[in-house]
Amino acid sequence: MHGTNRDHVGSVLSALISEMPDLEVESVTRLGEGMVNVAFEVNGRLIVRFSKEPNPAKRAALVNHEARLLETVAGISTLPVPEPEFTVPHQGCLAYFKLPGTPLLDIPHEQRSAYAPSIGSALGELLAALHSVPVGRMADLVDTDVQPLDGWRADAADLVERLGDQVPQAPRPAIDSFLAAPPPAEPSSLVFSHNDLGIEHVLVNPSDGSVSGIIDWGDAAITDPAYDFGLLYRDLGPAALQAALDSYLQDVDLGRLRGRAEFYGRCSVFEDLAYGIEVEDPRYVDKAVAGFTWLFDASTPPGRPI
Repeated sequence: MHGTNRDHVGSVLSALISEMPDLEVESVTRLGEGMVNVAFEVNGRLIVRFSKEPNPAKRAALVNHEARLLETVAGISTLPVPEPEFTVPHQGCLAYFKLPGTPLLDIPHEQRSAYAPSIGSALGELLAALHSVPVGRMADLVDTDVQPLDGWRADAADLVERLGDQVPQAPRPAIDSFLAAPPPAEPSSLVFSHNDLGIEHVLVNPSDGSVSGIIDWGDAAITDPAYDFGLLYRDLGPAALQAALDSYLQDVDLGRLRGRAEFYGRCSVFEDLAYGIEVEDPRYVDKAVAGFTWLFDASTPPGRPI
């Protein structure tokens, strides 16, 4: 997709005429553009997205691959996920209806905290379903994404140095202790998972906090089962993590799983803070700063599982 916004809207209309000829188009709104895709909203409920890959064959392959992944995930997930309505592979076009709900990131912090245990429970059930899928079934749909834990700790240390005074000062002794401590043992097995289960990708009903959908599966991978638990801990705190583990119901060592989850949560908060500062998005900065209060609680020695 290149050219003017008018060209882009023309591509949307062309795809709709071809694939949904009976749809009465009332509005086409540009939602945004990232490094990979440009997205539009049609009639306030249909998302039509185009890959920015310039090579036609690669563009078609990317769209076909993502559609297959979403269709597969829809048959596994315990929560709603976007399901492809149509694709136009040569245009790099993928369309799906919006899921109901509001990104949890947009819910005020106090309200998120009240909903944390119930959300954690729902996400624990989701992760149990995803992690139960045989890895071989997903191997042709996603890559393996694993970094040694000492690499995570080194990256966190680099970010702390780069961020400097932008890291809250009160927990600095606990942060320094965490970075000096050895990481947990590496995972003994890998699983299929969302691999980016931050609260920006969790949709909820604002009135009661019930989870209405999980979006953005582009980073799904075969990875450490603790990683998505770590993002849950980072964003929602220990009550959410405990509720998620309570509902996980898998035959695993929950102590080791929790130890790595806490490790990932602590490492990834610095990346979250840096991202929020870089893109000037206070939502990410605010949630990162809030997370320091439980991620580096002086009463819990960093590096030791609770």
